[in-house]
Amino acid sequence: MFSYVERSNIRLVMSKVIYPGSFDPVTLGHIDIIKRASNVFDEVIVCILNNLSKKSSLFSIDVRANMLKESVKDLSNVTIDSYDGLLVDYAAQNNVNILIRGVREEADFSSEFKMAQGNRSVAPFLETLFIPTDPEFSFVSSSMAKEFASFGADISAFVPDHVAELMLEKLYNNK
Repeated sequence: MFSYVERSNIRLVMSKVIYPGSFDPVTLGHIDIIKRASNVFDEVIVCILNNLSKKSSLFSIDVRANMLKESVKDLSNVTIDSYDGLLVDYAAQNNVNILIRGVREEADFSSEFKMAQGNRSVAPFLETLFIPTDPEFSFVSSSMAKEFASFGADISAFVPDHVAELMLEKLYNNK
């Protein structure tokens, strides 16, 4: 059995992982998951996907990519990409066999678990690792940030400042 000191000298080395999502907009919770994943994995690919179950997006994929790039600019092992297709195909094309998913609570876990099982049924090489959210961000969601912003509320607890500015500009220039 390892002692704590012996185990602390072992670094888990896994090359690449994908953290997929719509990131419309990127939240402080997303950024927390990205930072934590970047501490464990050699390379984190944040992949913006079109979420067909969401009726409309606030921002284009290009704007979301720029928001993410600004949010993680200090993380040298994080890249931002986008894909319009099945995530399992993107993973195969990029030789990645691990997905990262952040979970806030039981409902998140339930839906993410089903998605992980579905992904494995069509791509047996693909594993999904769940990272529980930091309690500080357990209430944060892109949907809630958009709703609060639409009423002019302070959304600094939800999104980075540069994202809040873009959201307010977009929401109030469209009214």
